[in-house]
Amino acid sequence: MEVNPTQLLENGYIILPQVIPPEQLDHLRHSFETLVERQKIVWAEERNPEDPPGGVWETSAQPRVFFNEVVDQATDDTVQFCLHQNTLGVSQQLMSATDVAVTLMALMCSPVKDHGPASWHRDIDPVHQAPLNGMQMDMIKNAPGYVQWNIPLYDDNVFWVVPGSHRRPNTAEEHQHLLTHSQQPFSGGIPVELKAGDGVVYTHIMLHWGSNYSTKLRRTIHLGYRAFGSPVYPIVNHYYWQPDFAKKLSSGIVDQFTHFFQLHSAQCDLVESIFRAVAAKESDPFLEGIYTLHPGEKGRMVCLVFLSKLADKVRTLKQSEVQKMSVEERVSAISEHRLNFYLFEDFAQRFTADEANLIWQRFSILYDLIQKETDRAVSDLSSRVERYQLTNMPANFDLPDFIQSWEN
Repeated sequence: MEVNPTQLLENGYIILPQVIPPEQLDHLRHSFETLVERQKIVWAEERNPEDPPGGVWETSAQPRVFFNEVVDQATDDTVQFCLHQNTLGVSQQLMSATDVAVTLMALMCSPVKDHGPASWHRDIDPVHQAPLNGMQMDMIKNAPGYVQWNIPLYDDNVFWVVPGSHRRPNTAEEHQHLLTHSQQPFSGGIPVELKAGDGVVYTHIMLHWGSNYSTKLRRTIHLGYRAFGSPVYPIVNHYYWQPDFAKKLSSGIVDQFTHFFQLHSAQCDLVESIFRAVAAKESDPFLEGIYTLHPGEKGRMVCLVFLSKLADKVRTLKQSEVQKMSVEERVSAISEHRLNFYLFEDFAQRFTADEANLIWQRFSILYDLIQKETDRAVSDLSSRVERYQLTNMPANFDLPDFIQSWEN
């Protein structure tokens, strides 16, 4: 399947027909329904005392099955589909990447009772990642480093988008709408009408909306892919799956996910070398590492901001009081997800507490500059909508300035 990357950069999404080959649709429906039933048992067992018998299945507005957690060899066509040329192959084309890995494998399901609309949102957080304009320009000037998919097993028109919103911050009108009428249709918003087996691939930076979480049967595959060997260091650069999940599946799947994890490990080695160069104030190895991690000449400061956030997470995880916390508390301490947390904890093991603190100190001036802009632009850090207002990258501060700051 051939696609035009320019269309994604211009509109923020592409609708593709028959992403699921028609001859595979019925079999995939059967396999995914098997996984749903399997997950429902897990949710019932894990429910809280105050929950109804079905747990998440009965309480969630959009029950989401991370199917890598319940798949087996009899149902591994679900995972094999994630490796298909129509999904992984198309993602590789769109991201101009030498290699691509699956980051996320989920199935979005209809709830047991009507929940109505969700809120309009972007799947990013400028305060915890990087200023919005920086992330947008990095993608536009280089290439997307991450894409998401919705691929319904049954006709689906729940998903809405605001075309082109990935190229700019929220307008004043949009900001007010998000604050006051976030669950209502948006000016410029359009529904994405998908037939069973069709797909929409999109950038998660774009404004989008779950328009109606009703009991109408919904089984929509939701996938994420990240680039390796592309011009950028991706916004999403981790996995929401454990490496051992594939061991019980067919050999081809095992080989592919082993390769994905090797790619991630090699990137961790590179990031570690950058951090150690920063700690040692070695500018040449530092720049060599940055140029390798983010080959695109424009947007490298966005990459550096991402690394500063990672340095902060490592520093936090090395604190003795944090290490005494439960897993759930440690996940919360670095604002991550239960499914990807292990990768951050594993990476933190590469450093001592003293090393982590030193690296953090080297990044602190960049962090302080962003914090100053955050204080100016964001009136309420607890509000997801207000956090979108962090749009501007630090002015007059580039890689040479960062290197110079090591001597201050």
